[in-house]
Amino acid sequence: MAPTERLPAWLRRPIGSASALETVQTVVKGQRLHTICEEGRCPNRGECYAAGTATFLLGGPICTRSCAFCQVEKGRAPVPFDAGEAERVAEAVEQLGLRYVVLTAVARDDLADHGAGLFTGTMAAIRRRNPLVAMEVLTPDFWGGHALRPEGEAAQRQRLATVLAAGPVCFNHNLETVQRLQGEVRRGATYERSLALLAAAREQAPQIPTKSGLMLGLGETLEEVVAALEDLRRADCQRLTLGQYMRPSLAHLPVARYWHPDDFERLGMIARELGFQQVRSGPLVRSSYHAADA
Repeated sequence: MAPTERLPAWLRRPIGSASALETVQTVVKGQRLHTICEEGRCPNRGECYAAGTATFLLGGPICTRSCAFCQVEKGRAPVPFDAGEAERVAEAVEQLGLRYVVLTAVARDDLADHGAGLFTGTMAAIRRRNPLVAMEVLTPDFWGGHALRPEGEAAQRQRLATVLAAGPVCFNHNLETVQRLQGEVRRGATYERSLALLAAAREQAPQIPTKSGLMLGLGETLEEVVAALEDLRRADCQRLTLGQYMRPSLAHLPVARYWHPDDFERLGMIARELGFQQVRSGPLVRSSYHAADA
């Protein structure tokens, strides 16, 4: 379906439980934290909050990358490293009684470890309070260097190893879009680098499932989406999310197409036939949607 000013009916839904939203928002604001649920205005946040799941955004609200699809604020001078953030996240998790937590982060190319320590420090803080909380990580590519530097890949793998050693229940890194559109959509990241990160995660920690996601509606074709799914499977990626791109503002990339729910159903079937162990495919699916179900 070609884009129109009004969203198609299948993309309009109630925001969810007002009480669940208010409870989580009060705790998050009280702890001076950020969630991608709020920063990205996720349409599923009420449902996830009510189910006891939230996705915390580590490293502050400013990203050092400038991806053209993302609503998170961008800048060359992110906030200074916040040594107390991990404990505040852990306290928020305890206050909310969360059973499953997804930890993501802005890209922090300004930090020596490119943000790996944000994940490990927060996971350790949560476990000190409740070792039974399950934690999934949704990471950037841990690169942030010059592509021609030979130490870039080795440094990326070391940062990845640091995060995997902390024992997340799932390692998630989003491919976001098809190969042809990477340069326009994901400024500062590459298709090959993301696939290599996912493959390295399987190599380094085969006991930890890997997951990735794509947004549809940026101008990709069905054949290109299937090719991306095949590439993810070649990297032994095991879990997949497919959702519709929704333009955050006029400053972001326009929507080229609204994929119909039937298209998502078809792609979900293709993904399962390719061997993905868990597939979430639908217009409102996001990276952390029903993350705890696996």
